[in-house]
Amino acid sequence: MNWMTRLAPLLQPLENFAARYPRALTGSVLALLGGFAVTAFGIAPLVPNPNELPKNAVVEALPALALEDQLNALAAHSQALRRFETTRSGDTVDSLLGRLGAFDPEFAAFLRQDGTARQLLSGRAGKRVELSADAEGKVQQLIARYPNGTSEVAGTHFNRLIVDRSESGVLSARVELGRLEPQVRLASGSIQSSLFAATDEVGLPDSAASQMADMFAGEIDFHRDLRKGDRFTLVFESLTADGEPVPWGQGRVLAAEFVNAGRTHQAVWFQDTQTGKASFYDFAGQNKRRAFLASPLEFSRVTSGFAMRFHPVLQTWRRHLGVDYGAPTGTPVRSVGDGVVEFAGWQNGFGNVVHLRHGGERSTVYAHLSKIDVRKGQKVEQGQRLGAVGATGWATGPHLHFEFRVKGAHQDPRAIAKASETVLLPAHARAAFQEQVASAKTQLTVAATLGPGVTGAD
Repeated sequence: MNWMTRLAPLLQPLENFAARYPRALTGSVLALLGGFAVTAFGIAPLVPNPNELPKNAVVEALPALALEDQLNALAAHSQALRRFETTRSGDTVDSLLGRLGAFDPEFAAFLRQDGTARQLLSGRAGKRVELSADAEGKVQQLIARYPNGTSEVAGTHFNRLIVDRSESGVLSARVELGRLEPQVRLASGSIQSSLFAATDEVGLPDSAASQMADMFAGEIDFHRDLRKGDRFTLVFESLTADGEPVPWGQGRVLAAEFVNAGRTHQAVWFQDTQTGKASFYDFAGQNKRRAFLASPLEFSRVTSGFAMRFHPVLQTWRRHLGVDYGAPTGTPVRSVGDGVVEFAGWQNGFGNVVHLRHGGERSTVYAHLSKIDVRKGQKVEQGQRLGAVGATGWATGPHLHFEFRVKGAHQDPRAIAKASETVLLPAHARAAFQEQVASAKTQLTVAATLGPGVTGAD
């Protein structure tokens, strides 16, 4: 019989004692080790030689299911298949379920007939759909996530449509309100042709690319100054629904660096906790926000600048006293600065037009609008929506005609924007600002190290 087997009954009381009195055992062991340190050499020869001990092989058969029982157990195991899709314009219940790999006539009929479930394909396309089904394609659950249209929670919450099959097989549908959660992400890339081509290449959302263009619009003309090889790194928030990034849930750019023609431009988003005001600043604390934005549209292409041009309607060469921005009908038009609406309505060749009066005898004009969202006498803030791009009046296609006037004389809007005054960072916010800059520098360095693409910040 093995000598360890003979010792087992003797060790059992010690195991019971260790379980009940761990602290006492620890002290005893330490004391014993101190004694053994002195006597170990003397008793070592008394230990039996392992090579001389008898050896016994013990073979024990483990219980195993018969092959038929194993097959039955596998058949009883349910395997759920989970797929993701996005609803498209013109989708039907059958086309959507087909892309999701589900074949379930009963579930399809429920989606068509139930009033709540029909919200899946009503309204705008782009709903994020998650579906779980068994191996035969029978749907167990469908969850669709999409923007909440209520103005009070739009941008902070989303709708969650859930269609469930109970254990008894009964189908039901309900809509819940979920909260969008921010996730910090990093991005980097380089310019080969255009800004949006570069951001598309690395998977950066359009909203983040537009914000980056606005951040540096006072220093970089993204229509004319870009060079092949220019680089950018970015820290931004991506809003998630139940942990899943959604295309309509884009948050704010937190920090960015853009290297244009060898010159580095940096900016960080900072909010003053005392005043609640927030803006982009360079790392030295200079506010990127000037009294006037460089453009009344988010990043767009300039189709006609402040110069002489051949008028497409009058068929004559005339000085162009503004800047034309080509953009699709319905594109939001924003105020370039704080002001008061001096005129809002129809005006000859301008079509639907808005005139704003700003301080310092300055005014701006926004013409050919398809829609006007302000009224005469209304106060507006920089960046506030005034209307939408159109082709009203003397316009050959959808675009925005924009003018900047000083004491009634036309000026180049982009030159005015670059020369306009800035808002300074308050002295009381300096310490908090420097802490945020230090964090932004670290994140931007990490983004640059990771190379081209978009990734999480963790």
